[in-house]
Amino acid sequence: MALFVEVVKARSFRRAAEAIGMPTSTLSRRISQLEKALGLRLLHRTTRKVELTEAGQLYFDRCKHIVEEARLAHEQLGALHAQPCGVLRVSLPTDFAILILAPLFAEFSALYPGITFDLDLTPRTVDLVSEPFDLAIRIGELSDSTLIARLLARLPGHLYASPGYLARAGEPRHPSELVQHQCIGYPKARVWTLQQGDVELEVAIDGRFMVNSVGMNKRLATLEQGIILLPEEMVAAELASGALRRLLPQWQGAPVAVYALTETRLLPAKTQRFIEFLHERLAPCWQSRRT
Repeated sequence: MALFVEVVKARSFRRAAEAIGMPTSTLSRRISQLEKALGLRLLHRTTRKVELTEAGQLYFDRCKHIVEEARLAHEQLGALHAQPCGVLRVSLPTDFAILILAPLFAEFSALYPGITFDLDLTPRTVDLVSEPFDLAIRIGELSDSTLIARLLARLPGHLYASPGYLARAGEPRHPSELVQHQCIGYPKARVWTLQQGDVELEVAIDGRFMVNSVGMNKRLATLEQGIILLPEEMVAAELASGALRRLLPQWQGAPVAVYALTETRLLPAKTQRFIEFLHERLAPCWQSRRT
């Protein structure tokens, strides 16, 4: 239909073919196929010019508006891709969102003022197929699923404790000494894996507090209740204020994976740009620590 409109506007197969970058023979064949499909002749062809038949004039009057609307639709989608807009709905783990992602959301919102945000901070596993989320950010290794996962970063953990706790309990000099300390961990992670170069140790931890919240985990550590293992980004404020100190700096915990999950690979521009943005901001931290 669009090719037909171009031929009519140019009043010539040759000029229309040159304008759209298509061989004249191909263009002529496509118009013939259109006429055959419609069962009507649309154009009178002569060696010097092309003229519309009565049916061709009726068809052109309708087609030119349809083709123009299609062109505008493509241009609007192109503009939408260049400057995404709309509501971005994201499911996020609570502590990670507050401690690490909040400033990234602020930065991203400044880059794309046409996007608004609907953020769900929850520990539950949302269903990206049946629930209205564009994506979910998840931490830790993933179970098998049909979702599309993109690795954003792997954040290594480090050991921290408050000066008050260390003054009372002493400072461990080797990971094996952690068994003598109060360690604040997660209920299902009572073994910490620590690495130094190619050396890897598994340390069974014990303590009076096992907590499934990073915020509570960190708060208890500042209240002198024990040693924690967390990514540096999650304790930046406490390190800066002196509320926490890093222990065994030559050792680090096994890196924790951060993923962006989507239902499909065919993403609207707002979602695609946000995932790319997070990868750009988070990956350098991970990569710099690997070197």
